[in-house]
Amino acid sequence: MDSAYVKLLISTMLIVMTSPLLAKPQYIDSKPLQTTVHTPVGQVRSGTTQVPMITWGADARTLYANGNSTRTRKDSIFAGLGLSLRLVREDSFTSQLQNYISGKSPYLRGTLGMLTMAADLLGKDPRIKPVLIYQLSESAGGDAMVVKKGIRKPADLKGKVIALQAYGPHVDYLTKVLSDAGLSPRDVSIRWLPDLTGTDNTPMSAFYEKDVDAAMVITPDALALTSGGTMGTGAEDSVAGARILMSTKTANRIIADVYAVRSDYFKSHRKDVSAFVRGLMLAQQEVDELVRQRNKRRAEYSSFMRSAAGALLDSEQASSDAEALYHDAMHMNVADNKRFFTDSNNPRRFTKRVAETSAAFNSLGLIKAVAKFNHANWNYGQISTGLTTDADTRTRFDERKLASTIARKQQQGTLEEGEIFAFEVFFKPNQKVFSADLYSQSFESVIELASTYGGAVITVEGHSDPLGYLKKKKAGSSNIILRRIQQSARNLSLTRATAVRNSIIDFARSRNISLDPSQFAIVGHGIDNPKSGICGNDPCAPKNEKQWRDNMRVKFRIIQLEAESDVFQPL
Repeated sequence: MDSAYVKLLISTMLIVMTSPLLAKPQYIDSKPLQTTVHTPVGQVRSGTTQVPMITWGADARTLYANGNSTRTRKDSIFAGLGLSLRLVREDSFTSQLQNYISGKSPYLRGTLGMLTMAADLLGKDPRIKPVLIYQLSESAGGDAMVVKKGIRKPADLKGKVIALQAYGPHVDYLTKVLSDAGLSPRDVSIRWLPDLTGTDNTPMSAFYEKDVDAAMVITPDALALTSGGTMGTGAEDSVAGARILMSTKTANRIIADVYAVRSDYFKSHRKDVSAFVRGLMLAQQEVDELVRQRNKRRAEYSSFMRSAAGALLDSEQASSDAEALYHDAMHMNVADNKRFFTDSNNPRRFTKRVAETSAAFNSLGLIKAVAKFNHANWNYGQISTGLTTDADTRTRFDERKLASTIARKQQQGTLEEGEIFAFEVFFKPNQKVFSADLYSQSFESVIELASTYGGAVITVEGHSDPLGYLKKKKAGSSNIILRRIQQSARNLSLTRATAVRNSIIDFARSRNISLDPSQFAIVGHGIDNPKSGICGNDPCAPKNEKQWRDNMRVKFRIIQLEAESDVFQPL
């Protein structure tokens, strides 16, 4: 998402190179930004306002609002709102901070995590304390974690060496995944790099080193390292055995792209800032419609993509790359912004994310205290007059295809493939009701994971106690009776899993949290996978009461099915 995405996408460097980068990467210390940026605070310059963009698909909408030009055109959305802007692509966050603090630009453009890293620096002077004004997007496919052999899920990262760009968009990505796996940044060794892509000093370059186990990279780099997203063969740019552990197609609520503005400018130019945000909202709606109708409006769509390629990728000929960038973003509308900034029930609201990243960044020594950001507190009804403000309620998964895929994986015994997190809840004998009073903590964990990893499937897998079956078999019951007992156990486990899934959705609804039912897949294992193991062709008999009770459980498994592309509904 950051810096040299441009170099990679325009030149298609990763396609034409015939051997990996050989220069040894130069690692750096990731020091607090407060100790590395020493720009004096200046007044915001008058005249045409400079606004930063970064090389990311959602920034094409900012360009569109400006008339598909870096300078505001008279017939543009921004011009119609009385604005005169100069859009400048600046992928170096430290350079953006220098421009912002000096007054060259009143705006900051970055991820919420990047702003959190700058909290101590920007909190020194009340004039430059950032006010969050708009969320542009979430990364939904543009960023990935690549790992080497032996790492099957995030918990396996414990004790491993991970290459990561300093001050970039992947710091909060990594720390959130570690946290959800029950780890902290102290459980891994981080190698910091100055660049994101396209040079010898990037996480991709470091991944070629024998002692580096994982790297946080943009998706084109991830595809190169893994021979197109399967498994690295060692040929061309790939690393033998390398695979994508997880991308933001799965973890699609971690990297939030935002705009912020200086406090002093917000106070003195609130009308202009409001117009800027409304312009972004108008552009979002118009571009969304243009993209949907691109086959009917080919000339207009092509012009938009050429302009985006020229501004973001330095070449209008790179329009196909600009299009790919655009679709790697999940674009936020008015309803999404209102929910992100004002809905206290939203599990992924901005205050919650700032708190969790603050804790992680504090443990890394990047900041000293919990970051606190002001929000513009827009009157969304007023600022969005004439705009569609309905939330997107489309399901993300094709439930029929998903059920078929999960059934196939169950039959093949491959449900663990793609698993990123898992945990269990236990029930009592003959229990059929799962109330929030007893399971609220587990339910909250499911809601958090479902909200963060919106591109992942959550299997709810019911298991049954095999003791009744084993007693009947020992007593000499016929095969017909034994098969009936097995089928009855599958039906009961399926019923329990369904009850748990429904209880979670009802629990979320009671808190005004909307979960996508299509994200959940129900599995009834019956007695086929007991905790006590398999002895020959039958479940092993429980040896004690604990083993007996442990068999009565529902397992939650968070699985990424990115390779199963037909499972996903087109958005």
